[in-house]
Amino acid sequence: MSQFGATAGAAGTATTSANPLIESDRVEGTEVYGADRQHIGSVKRLMIDKVSGQVAYAELGFGGFLGLGEETYTIPWGKLTYDTELGGYRTDLSESQVKDAPNFYRENEYGWSDRERERDLHSYYGVSPYWGL
Repeated sequence: MSQFGATAGAAGTATTSANPLIESDRVEGTEVYGADRQHIGSVKRLMIDKVSGQVAYAELGFGGFLGLGEETYTIPWGKLTYDTELGGYRTDLSESQVKDAPNFYRENEYGWSDRERERDLHSYYGVSPYWGL
């Protein structure tokens, strides 16, 4: 990684940005694109580990109009890479893969404390859990 945040992208493309950090409110609403460069949703909010401060998940919003009828899906943060060319985040996933993933966000009272369900989510996406094994 360079001093300005060059990273290998989820789809294998290196990306850079002028600044290595971004405010969380600027991430919310940022478009998300699949490997085919087609829009698949936008970042609704970030889920951050309280102890480490590490971003654990991005919750993506799909469909709806002005927030009404929008569906929300959770993906591990490591599946997204910022692509300066697209001006948004890119993933190696398709919209259908995201929509078919295990999802517990729709449960209004879910407290993010069930590690087994989180393991299922990470396993589906083929990434290690953010907290280790």
